[in-house]
Amino acid sequence: MAADTAESVEVRAALVRLRRATGLPVAFGGLVDPGGRLVRISELSGTATPALSALAVSSGNGLGGKAVALARPCAVSDYPASRQISHEYDTAVATEGLCSVLAVPVVVRRRVRGVLYGALRTARPLGDRALGAAVAAARDVEQALVVRDEARDLLDAVRGPGPAAGAAKDAAWEEVREAHGALRALAPRIADPRLRAELLSVCGRLAGAVAPSAGAPREVGLAPREVDVLACVAAGATNAAAAERLGLRPETVKGYLRSAMRRLGAHTRLEAVVAARRAGVLP
Repeated sequence: MAADTAESVEVRAALVRLRRATGLPVAFGGLVDPGGRLVRISELSGTATPALSALAVSSGNGLGGKAVALARPCAVSDYPASRQISHEYDTAVATEGLCSVLAVPVVVRRRVRGVLYGALRTARPLGDRALGAAVAAARDVEQALVVRDEARDLLDAVRGPGPAAGAAKDAAWEEVREAHGALRALAPRIADPRLRAELLSVCGRLAGAVAPSAGAPREVGLAPREVDVLACVAAGATNAAAAERLGLRPETVKGYLRSAMRRLGAHTRLEAVVAARRAGVLP
């Protein structure tokens, strides 16, 4: 059996949340292949048979394929009899005994990356509550994929093929630093503690990828919010702008900044940013 990917783990967790929120007996789903044409059903929750496992759903075919093609949720109250969809997958659906089914696409940057399904074994309409919960579960997966894509891009930029020259190198580092600050500001708003911890871990790896000219890092003991404020200051934000970005009051931001400066032995905002970069706290 292939090792779980981070993305498949997110899909599995979303299906569990979907069933818990709606009481639906069955949920399943999977991700779109790199070509963007097939959804491979890889995660099952509440199924009684393996009929749906590894099923490859083509864009435009069946309920999930329709959701992929239209990039919007679709539902049927009587799958076998529905005239709104094609019926390439009737055997698998019938084997599992499903009747009412909904399918919600996972859309990231206007591209469908997966589909989540919820289903009943009786033929009755799935209401707004079930659809809303399925959409919320899909949004959770979307957020996780966006964060991972951003983190992967940033790490690729840091590990780039050799040192860039002059202005190009400086511009690349500024982009990494700006994105690092944005990710740190996003982290406190993420409800999933596992995803939040993973994001902060990536931020730490970025901060540790010190530019060659920055010298060896030294140990400092900054609180997470002090690092958040310094990341905003490094991007040129005023105290008021940093407060808005982080959801804090300007006075609170000022307090965190003062504390960080004291820990870093800095007398100005610029000195604090420079010291934090030398310490490997900021990229």
